[in-house]
Amino acid sequence: MPRKKKAAGIGEFGGAPEVADWGGSLTSMPLYWMFEATQASLGPARALADAGKLYFKNPVNPASHTEWGRKVGAMCEVFERATRRYGKPEFGIESVLWRGERVAVSQEVVWRRPFCDLIRFNRALRPGVAKQPKLLIVAPMSGHYATLLRGTVEAMLPDHEVYITDWTDARLVPLSEGSFDLDDYIDYLISIFHFMRGECHVMAVCQPAVPVLAAVARMEAEGDPYSPRSMTLMGGPIDTRENPTAVNQVAIDRGTEWFQRNVVTMVPWPHPGAMRQVYPGFLQLTGFVSMNFDRHVSAHKEFFQHLVDGDGDGAEKHREFYDEYLAVMDLTAEFYLQTVDTVFVRQALPKGEMTHRGKPVDCSKIKSCALMTVEGERDDISGVGQTSAAHTLCTGLSDDKRVHYLQERVGHYGVFNGSRFRAEIAPRIRDFIRWNEPAAQKAPAPAKRPAESGGVSSAEETAAGPLVTGSATKTQVRAKPSAPKAAASKPSRKPAARGGKASAPADDLTRITGVGPKIQSQLNEAGIFHFWQIAKLSAAEIRALEERFSPPGRITRDKWVEQAERLTHAD
Repeated sequence: MPRKKKAAGIGEFGGAPEVADWGGSLTSMPLYWMFEATQASLGPARALADAGKLYFKNPVNPASHTEWGRKVGAMCEVFERATRRYGKPEFGIESVLWRGERVAVSQEVVWRRPFCDLIRFNRALRPGVAKQPKLLIVAPMSGHYATLLRGTVEAMLPDHEVYITDWTDARLVPLSEGSFDLDDYIDYLISIFHFMRGECHVMAVCQPAVPVLAAVARMEAEGDPYSPRSMTLMGGPIDTRENPTAVNQVAIDRGTEWFQRNVVTMVPWPHPGAMRQVYPGFLQLTGFVSMNFDRHVSAHKEFFQHLVDGDGDGAEKHREFYDEYLAVMDLTAEFYLQTVDTVFVRQALPKGEMTHRGKPVDCSKIKSCALMTVEGERDDISGVGQTSAAHTLCTGLSDDKRVHYLQERVGHYGVFNGSRFRAEIAPRIRDFIRWNEPAAQKAPAPAKRPAESGGVSSAEETAAGPLVTGSATKTQVRAKPSAPKAAASKPSRKPAARGGKASAPADDLTRITGVGPKIQSQLNEAGIFHFWQIAKLSAAEIRALEERFSPPGRITRDKWVEQAERLTHAD
């Protein structure tokens, strides 16, 4: 029987109707109890399967050397893994390669609240090493644990002092600790920025893009001196009206009330968070799996075959992936429903209707915190254009404080993990952070990109390295430039005469993605003023030029030669 009725947590965002304070309907209320009962009833069978796996994999057992025995052992392991409840994984980052040497890494909780720990990754660097930028990675609170960003942390550790938000499973937080909603999430972020005294750069992966942007907007509107130096938003749903995906459409079609009635339930005893209203992790996992059900079935068939064939590497890759993928956490009902309503149903942020503690979230107030947005070309969760919409909202930022980058041929998870993230995206984020460090030597205002490029601005460079490159031709960023068009650098010497017309006016080399005014000046000093000169660079000349830029590799990585060839023919 439902308790006394009260206004739902989303009331301040849209006036949801009154509902029973345990959350869902009579259908959803017993879901968690049924799940726990199922887990308990499968316990004996799971234990028997685990024993069978050990028995049929023991080399002393003759049956383990037969195909039949291997199949029985494989079936036991598949059953045990498919029915177990996966606990929170470990980051497991014990060392990192730093400047050619392997250094030890340890974890330390440096800030704590009931629903979040802030973890710092300490590297055992040599004494006297210069301080590196502080990077706060805000992990998504959308079902999986922060360990999903293990690869992200590893990629950023060599060049940054890395911190990450480690959100707590709601079923482990006693009801006495109070509620946790979207306003509380933003409060936590502001508190962390204060703890770090503003001497940090923040990276928001997927879901946190909205609260991070809102937190920075509120801080700058209040003149808070502890606002971060830069923010990188990656695959986040800033404006879900842009290129809506199936995930966005489900939220719009069903509405907040449907989720409130059908997926909100209560944590059962004996969990510490008993009686707390939550969106349970097992329901989220059901949604994750159902989106690609055939793929998961095929993966488990392949896992079974790997076990039978004795393919240890293939089986271990499967275990590593699913140990992470199947580990899920509960979300508080108030946070989940507010997020659905604010971000996906009402699109309150891009419409200028979002508030925090009753005060408007106005992104145009952001003037000092630089903005970088990153999207994946094949992202089927946050469509192309949803994250870059942040540039439209942040009208107070100058062009040299904004960058957008679209990574080709990657989906949602490829935006923050995998080989392309390490090789293409992470270097650009490092350059962006370096550019926005106080010690960076700023270049003049950048030249406005040609209208046909559709980019926010050309990549800016510092003496230590470039800001960032962008593949902005793939998506239209609607930010209005606030700086006047800079004049092209005047030649300081005659260009090398290797074909082409040396006497022709110098080209605007900043039209090449990855070249800003500083790099253009360095190219001019090397006698390069035209696209055709870059197009005809030899391997030896490229190596010589690379020595002028730090970190090296950008000429090849950003494909300057190929770009220059296209621009030469276009002009």
